[in-house]
Amino acid sequence: MILSILDTDLYKFSTSNAYFQLYPLAEGTFKFNDRAKEVYDEAFLSELKQELANLEKLRLTDEEFSYVTRKVRYISHNYWEWLRGFRFEAGKIDASLDAEGHLQIEVTDFLYKVTLYEVPILAIVAELRNKVRGNKVDKAKALAILDAKLEIANENALLFSEFGTRRRFSSELHDVIVAELKEKCPEYCAGTSNVYFAMKYDMTPIGTFPHEWVMFHSGVFGYKRANYLSLEDWIKVYDGALGTALIDTFSTKSFLRTLTMKQAKLLDGFRQDSGDEKVVGDAIIARLKEFGIDPSTKVIVFSNALNFPKYKEVAEYFRGKVKVSAGIGTNITCDPGIPGYKAANIVMKLSRCRMSAKDPWEKVIKISDDLGKHMGDDREFDIATYELHLD
Repeated sequence: MILSILDTDLYKFSTSNAYFQLYPLAEGTFKFNDRAKEVYDEAFLSELKQELANLEKLRLTDEEFSYVTRKVRYISHNYWEWLRGFRFEAGKIDASLDAEGHLQIEVTDFLYKVTLYEVPILAIVAELRNKVRGNKVDKAKALAILDAKLEIANENALLFSEFGTRRRFSSELHDVIVAELKEKCPEYCAGTSNVYFAMKYDMTPIGTFPHEWVMFHSGVFGYKRANYLSLEDWIKVYDGALGTALIDTFSTKSFLRTLTMKQAKLLDGFRQDSGDEKVVGDAIIARLKEFGIDPSTKVIVFSNALNFPKYKEVAEYFRGKVKVSAGIGTNITCDPGIPGYKAANIVMKLSRCRMSAKDPWEKVIKISDDLGKHMGDDREFDIATYELHLD
């Protein structure tokens, strides 16, 4: 179900490299969360474990190494050299069912390694879920649905990227969809987050960093300066490249409070992944104006469960105020046209971390602008809410 070691989001490699360069001894645990609390059986678990074991066969091929060292040059060459020797270890993946049949998955390792497990595991669970339930897609119907969406993008000049690897219907359909994006929307589809398909279809790989990067900094440095320090470290590694900041790990309010003028000037833009698009966008614009920065020189990337009609409305609202783009995932890669079908609502997030093996484990959390996206320990949530003045 996973086609290549590059069959994942670009930001997994960029974040892995950042750990590799700055925090090579740091460790972490990623924990699976099914927001829908779906029930599975032992047959599903057995098949899942076999698919997870298949990850061990993946390696960075010579062709892939040549591609990433030419096309993803902001990630250091020594990192790609290391990745040539990396192998997934199924023995590190603890997968089980609880008493109610809910799926439980955890992985622990050095952070530069363990971060690479997240997207493949999610993609496998999402695809296997469809397989065992007998969900079969009509490719012609799925592409007709997609083409109707792309018509909206083409007619309204809506710039977007494909972000749908983690909850895709299947790797096979994903492949067909990216090919369709390349053919039918070459002007407004800026690229794909999936590095394998970017290579296959000569598209731009898109992505910067995920929530875990900020969560890690909160665990080892504290909540009050996690946003600030995570941006400073990102700048240290990438020197202005990959300059779109994810802003809602501890709420947009907290992020904008600690954002500095230097950071705001250096960043290309901001990614909104929760909350109301118009409210969050207006808050970003107001903060930029406080710094004397022209908002029209920056971009806001909207990625909160977007569909194309909603994106059209958001883009029209901000037209002339700020540049806009979008990362659209599940709505593109998991809309098979099956009556009553609902995509998997699954995530896998960093749950704890430590700077090195000699340090104690620290629980980490996420405080989203959407209540349903909060994750983590209740006590830590109370501490963070107090320290970040969010109560």
